[in-house]
Amino acid sequence: MKSANVPILGFAAFSGTGKTTLLTQLIPLLQTHSLRVGPIKHSHHNFEIDHPGKDSYRLRKAGASQIMMVSRYRRAVITEFPEAIEPHLFDQLPYFDQSRVDIILVEGFKREHFPKIELHRPSLNKPLLFPNDDAIIAIARDAPLSDPVPIPQLDLNRPDEIAAFILDWFLTHEEHRHLC
Repeated sequence: MKSANVPILGFAAFSGTGKTTLLTQLIPLLQTHSLRVGPIKHSHHNFEIDHPGKDSYRLRKAGASQIMMVSRYRRAVITEFPEAIEPHLFDQLPYFDQSRVDIILVEGFKREHFPKIELHRPSLNKPLLFPNDDAIIAIARDAPLSDPVPIPQLDLNRPDEIAAFILDWFLTHEEHRHLC
């Protein structure tokens, strides 16, 4: 992954599996190990981060192609794409300030090739993704799988176990950092 300066680990699953919930649990666990975590979330939906009546919204609706809002607490950049095209993670990485993070956790972009943990809930009756994606390094599931799998299985209900896996497998083994 040419545009990655830090390790990247994705979380791939069907909608409704709990990717965001897991990430909100993992971030503080990884921070206890002094890791600065930067999530990138892919959305299939149109979204607004500014709203009618706000200056940023008015500027964007007036035709601004990019807006930066800055306060003493945070910065946000809104970039309008000239046409609706599906984004690719690798194209977006240069716009993410990687100097401020030690690891990037990616939610979505499941069809792209970079190391991922698959989240799976057998009760949702969705197929496993790992047989068709050799970049999946583990499966976090909330119930036993019906068939054995050749990659590590983690308990989706134990974010501490998943955080330990990330720290042990992904961050401490230099050869895994170069998968992307």
